[in-house]
Amino acid sequence: MPEFGGIIPALVTPFKENLEVDYEGMAKNLDFLERHVDAVVPAGTTGEAATLSYEEHIEVVRYVAEVSKVPVIGGAGSNSTREAIYLAKEVEKAGADAAMLVTPYYNKPNAEGLYQHYTSVANEVSIPVIIYNVPTRTACNITPDVVERLSQIDNIIGIKEASGNLRQIAEIIRRTPEDFVLLSGDDFLTLPVLLLGGRGVISVAANVAPHLMKEMYLAFKNGDFAKARELHYRLMPLFSTLFIDTNPIPVKKALELMGLAAGKPRLPLVELDENMTEKLKEVLKSLNLI
Repeated sequence: MPEFGGIIPALVTPFKENLEVDYEGMAKNLDFLERHVDAVVPAGTTGEAATLSYEEHIEVVRYVAEVSKVPVIGGAGSNSTREAIYLAKEVEKAGADAAMLVTPYYNKPNAEGLYQHYTSVANEVSIPVIIYNVPTRTACNITPDVVERLSQIDNIIGIKEASGNLRQIAEIIRRTPEDFVLLSGDDFLTLPVLLLGGRGVISVAANVAPHLMKEMYLAFKNGDFAKARELHYRLMPLFSTLFIDTNPIPVKKALELMGLAAGKPRLPLVELDENMTEKLKEVLKSLNLI
């Protein structure tokens, strides 16, 4: 089983002009990324999983698993446990090395419901399962109590923590086994989370600046905290600007400006407006990305 950690981009799903999936573009983006990253996540939030059909979702994961030179963590979450089990099984069959499951959104399950949801999915697959906590998207926070219980299940191996709550993140790390992997779900918190004992980041920014993200991570791992801190502050404008509008609107525009594959997002998301695009260009230029 791969050890999941380091810099892990949450992949954009590029679209053609007709908004069909651009698989050639996806291969081009992977070629740009793979020299610098430790794994990839197709069909997550940044990959517009919410507007992919099940067939597209599974095919995107299958394609990435076939062509990727690094481990693949396939998005597989749903607010329906039955649907999450179906997707996790399909992601496993598609060749993913792990499945990442967002907390059930909209129906707002309680602690026991969350525990049973993840347990039910984990019992149906043999690949590792990674919890994905992003309360700003789901209106549902998975607490350290629940994560601690779930960390005792053999193939639930980690969590992508995007709550933005460092106290909660520290509590999860403190209360889970040494081999339970906590990954930041927020680029800005990558360095603080590493200091707390996290293993890396599932990243939006790594789509456009994988080399700088990896340089910061390696500086931290090598004990060069001054260099890691310098890179953190250098990257901060990018972290902010990639969320100047709803993700993945800005990152798709950034990739387009860099000559990589992106395409428009699918409705109800729309392209980045002109004023925001100018701000994004300034940041990309400051990092020598365009």
